[in-house]
Amino acid sequence: MNARTTRTLAAALSLTAALAISGCSSDSDAKAGADKPKMTVSGAFMPEPVNDQMAGAFMVIKNDSKTADKLTAVTSPLSDDLQIHETKDQKMQQVAAMDVPAGGELRLERGGSHVMLMGLKSLPKVGDKVAFELRFEKADPVKVELDVKERTYNGQNTSAH
Repeated sequence: MNARTTRTLAAALSLTAALAISGCSSDSDAKAGADKPKMTVSGAFMPEPVNDQMAGAFMVIKNDSKTADKLTAVTSPLSDDLQIHETKDQKMQQVAAMDVPAGGELRLERGGSHVMLMGLKSLPKVGDKVAFELRFEKADPVKVELDVKERTYNGQNTSAH
């Protein structure tokens, strides 16, 4: 190659690299962040467990964004085995994820969908707080503390059926 061809090739490679880098600009990152759902949690509680075999966790997860999402996992230092359960036709079954609709909410409540903790590492008592982290398909993880309530507690937003 002669010097002119080398300079032309070097200029073309520089331009290609510059275009590739600008394609990953902060403008596209900012737009992606604006579309990412933001979840909030309210009414989070756990009835005092009867034993260390299992416990339930209940809350309302609200999605104020225009993007639907899914609850995909829940973790807690209280148990290594947390499961997302749905109840259909009065039968409880574990599911891999649950929808959190755009502009809507996912209600995890007694008699319905909920989180199960299996094999508790300790027994929390009424008045304790238990740390949880909720993980979603698109939204950032949400850390929440659940209040341990009396075993008969139904939550604040209950209605008679």
